[in-house]
Amino acid sequence: MLEMVKSSIVLFFRGKLFADPAKVYRQTATGALATAVILFGLTKLGLPIIASAAIAGLIGGAAQPYLFKDLRYR
Repeated sequence: MLEMVKSSIVLFFRGKLFADPAKVYRQTATGALATAVILFGLTKLGLPIIASAAIAGLIGGAAQPYLFKDLRYR
């Protein structure tokens, strides 16, 4: 199991894990940006930073399967 994880990490950093690495970076950035916007928005509404971070993390994490559903591996 650890060998599989190590192999995937090596392929990822060499840019050979996904068929379109640019799409992976774009989708990751989209998810991170959306999470950051939600975090700042909730904080501006007056929620404590801990609650804002928890809610934003939950929403951002829930969005990842939707963002990554069309990614193709090599």
